[in-house]
Amino acid sequence: MQNNDIVLLSHGGGGLRSKQLIQNLIVKYLGNPLLNELDDGAYLSVAENDLVFTTDSFVVRPLFFPGGDIGKLAVCGTVNDLTMMGAEPRYLSLGLILEEGLPMADLERVILSIRDALVEVKNGKVKIVTGDTKVVERGMGFGMFVNTAGIGLRLPNADTRVANARAGDAVIVTGTLGDHGAAVMSCRDGVNLESELVSDVAPLWGLMAPLLRKGADIHCLRDPTRGGLAAALNDIAESSQVGIRLFEKELPVRKEVFGVCRLLGLDPLNMACEGRAVVVCPGKIAGTVLDSLRSRPLGRNARAIGNIVERPKGMVVLETEIGGERIIETPLGEDLPRIC
Repeated sequence: MQNNDIVLLSHGGGGLRSKQLIQNLIVKYLGNPLLNELDDGAYLSVAENDLVFTTDSFVVRPLFFPGGDIGKLAVCGTVNDLTMMGAEPRYLSLGLILEEGLPMADLERVILSIRDALVEVKNGKVKIVTGDTKVVERGMGFGMFVNTAGIGLRLPNADTRVANARAGDAVIVTGTLGDHGAAVMSCRDGVNLESELVSDVAPLWGLMAPLLRKGADIHCLRDPTRGGLAAALNDIAESSQVGIRLFEKELPVRKEVFGVCRLLGLDPLNMACEGRAVVVCPGKIAGTVLDSLRSRPLGRNARAIGNIVERPKGMVVLETEIGGERIIETPLGEDLPRIC
């Protein structure tokens, strides 16, 4: 592809240009024996029967942001959803909705980022095995939308659903909060804040696999994406019918994230993360879990931030640094649209 090429409507028409785009970009960088067949689907040979299936769509604006882009975001988002279900990621689909006029160089950059993100998962088994490409008219697609679906193999005895929290459990986060939402917002048109913030977008399988493979008694896993920590913890509290008590002094939030939130009138607890996990485990093994997380770069800032309690059921309460309390509610909507 020439750098001055752009996406045309005919690239999504199923003809010669469609084939050229698929061969010269998708197969060139993501090719493998399953994908290279270019059938309407892929035959998958899976001896194990306990599968996890997930799907997600990504509409982030801008397409490229500090620390990542829509391609890396799509791979990590789907890999992380599988990981949160205790499943080893194996197969992904890739659906591209491209806007006419998108520079072909930008598309190539995204495909390369997808390739690199697949390598970053580190288990060496994750592959794009099927997909689809559509092109919409100028002004209809904001450059590019991406859809990915994923299949993973659930590890034996792994049950990490959000309904499993119990009184006496510890609540752990694997790193600083709100980095992704703040980084995307800081470079958006009309804002353009000077900041060194970068998105936390990263695949979580390499961080969580050692705990899951060793059979650690992990009760719940959740990645705090849209709605941030507030939404993730309220999901756990409501599904498990328990209370959650957080300690403000333990919340790991970068000063730069606080600064962006203050300027824009946002709450760091509602800000999206794309490379963090909420881990709920028995309090007696919290130290072991923290040691495992902190032994890896992605988990070096892991912190225990609260406890599961019996009451008030279905509610999250924050104990402030000055000794007060406030209820942490699920956000009514997205504070920041199009951040993932």
